[in-house]
Amino acid sequence: MANVATKTDVKRATDIAKLRNIGIVAHIDAGKTTTTERILYYTGIIHEPGDIDEGDTEMDWMPQERERGITITAAATLCRWRGHTINIIDTPGHVDFTAEVERSLRVLDGAVVIFSGVDMVESQTEKVWRQADKYGVPRVAFINKLDRPGAQYERTVEMMAERLGTTPLPLQIPAGSGYELQGMIDLLKRKLIVWDEATKGAQYEYREIPEAFREAAERARVQLLETLAEVDDVIMEKYLNDEELTEAELKAAIRRATLQKGCVPVVGGSALKNIGVQPLLDCVVDFLPSPLDRGEIEGLSLNGTGPEGGKLKRRPSPDEPLTALAFKIMVDEYTGKLTYVRVYSGRLTPGSYVLNASTGKKERVSRIFQMHANKRQEIQALEAGMIGALVGPKDVSTGDTLCDPEHPILLEKIEFPEPVIFAAVEPKSEAEEEKLTDALLKLAQEDPTFTVKVDPETQQTIIGGMGELHLEILFDRLRREFKVEANLGRPQVAYKETLAEAVDVEEKFVKQTGGRGQYAHVCIKFEPLPRGGGFEFVDETKGGVIPKEFIPAVEAGIKEAMGSGPLAGFPVVDIKATLYFGSHHEVDSSEFAFKTAGARALRQAFQKARAELLEPIMEGEIITPTEYVGEIVSDLHRRRAEVKGFDVVGNTQVIKVQIPLAETFGYATVLRSLSQGRATYQFKFSHYDVVPEHIKEAVLEGKKG
Repeated sequence: MANVATKTDVKRATDIAKLRNIGIVAHIDAGKTTTTERILYYTGIIHEPGDIDEGDTEMDWMPQERERGITITAAATLCRWRGHTINIIDTPGHVDFTAEVERSLRVLDGAVVIFSGVDMVESQTEKVWRQADKYGVPRVAFINKLDRPGAQYERTVEMMAERLGTTPLPLQIPAGSGYELQGMIDLLKRKLIVWDEATKGAQYEYREIPEAFREAAERARVQLLETLAEVDDVIMEKYLNDEELTEAELKAAIRRATLQKGCVPVVGGSALKNIGVQPLLDCVVDFLPSPLDRGEIEGLSLNGTGPEGGKLKRRPSPDEPLTALAFKIMVDEYTGKLTYVRVYSGRLTPGSYVLNASTGKKERVSRIFQMHANKRQEIQALEAGMIGALVGPKDVSTGDTLCDPEHPILLEKIEFPEPVIFAAVEPKSEAEEEKLTDALLKLAQEDPTFTVKVDPETQQTIIGGMGELHLEILFDRLRREFKVEANLGRPQVAYKETLAEAVDVEEKFVKQTGGRGQYAHVCIKFEPLPRGGGFEFVDETKGGVIPKEFIPAVEAGIKEAMGSGPLAGFPVVDIKATLYFGSHHEVDSSEFAFKTAGARALRQAFQKARAELLEPIMEGEIITPTEYVGEIVSDLHRRRAEVKGFDVVGNTQVIKVQIPLAETFGYATVLRSLSQGRATYQFKFSHYDVVPEHIKEAVLEGKKG
């Protein structure tokens, strides 16, 4: 019998087709939060747009965000435009909070990338762009700040193609620039759009294009049609035959180019001056994908019933078994723990039980919320394609899969970078000790790039993060949110240890203390791997010299010893261990003995071979007026930095640089001094590299001291 869609099925499919899950991403200070505020204002969610300078924005609700004028945590909200529902996640621009961007892009269907028309394509924009490429997220672009002197719309579009390797589709050009910006010219409608200042841009109208801009507008339209013709056969045929193209045909082609070819529709304006935001919303509705466009989600079958070697696929339908991904955990003073989820298939209701496929535990969902920044509205269901927050699940971490217990599926985890900076934290009194531990664990649950551990030698609590600002913000949250009084030590670099050469090691562990003894004998070749190689273990023993059941214990012993390296207690990385010979005792050999032998073998390798200390290297840009370049570059050389190149943007220079993390502490103060407060910088982790010998000696001496 043929499948017949019911009215309910049709309605659900239509609802999903009118759903957009988008993130707003950009370099710091490009105008993400200001743009989001205008979106919420024009869609009727808020009655007055907030102002970052006034500290009253809706989406930046944390005290630290309002004080510093930056976004720290990704905030979710929902609005409606032209009959479509738009879930929005406003993400941070600062590299220290890159985890917020990473986990947001993992669960979103599309993204709005905001560029500053003055600063154009900046370093963090490139980083975010690559993250979006990794997850295959289609994008539209908004070139902001066109009301500022020095704003360059066309050059920003060119840089998008040059630096991001994309194909921009400019759908508008500005009418005027800087203080003379009149509005935006729509190339599809061939009209000038003008926004009404009295209504803060809520009202706008289409007018004839002024004579002064007609030639430029026609030139830009022809360029748009030619670009579309190159990527779309329908447009190519009509364009070559000089046939008239309707606005609907052009929009359909732009949508195909965005979803299938990776092209990026571009519009512009000034969010602060209330210019250009409504056409951006139109782009979200017209060109970004719905969950139906994104199609099936793939995961691993946990009970062996899935086809294709254990792979399962779920359609974005409420009638499929439940599949959801937890992408953010938030500790809430009223409800305890909030778990943010994206539902890919099925339906989630209060009171239902779900399986955490990542842990194998069942969890009960007690309440479901639709989030609006730090406010919430209780709802009765989350269906396929929707984003919301759950109360009830206790043992859930970022990246866990929640699914139907009868139809288990495991989605791919979200990967996060490791911390590169550490600091000791201690309570100001013994009475605060338990509160501090509890608060740190809650913060670590929220933030996968924040770690907490106890130094086995000093018994100090050590916290790790992505940069000085990251640790500073988290420490501030300890004081404000959790009311914990503590002291934070000086930041320390997350060094690592490795071997510089290959070495053969023979280790025997023999212990006889009456009764059953311990015996293990291993011969292992250790050799360095390329940077980022991690750890590789190879078993090349033959003839059962070491029974197969003891081989994993050797590997486990080496891994355990790698956690605290022989040089100075830093983690060991980038080594290969090949177990090629050994022996065992019929009675005295055990897993414990072979694990101990493996650990001792690693320590012996570091004693016999030359060892290296590795340090994190940061990369980024320093943007400065030209007159300060000389002093800044001289200071960089003193800091062991490598200048990779220069770009000229207007009357400023962009210095591209790689610099050891250890040399960046306090750099903000130094740069302000060198440039009279006019230069800015942003660094992100790039890779690990060998520490020079004289620096290595100082680090090891400091560790001993």
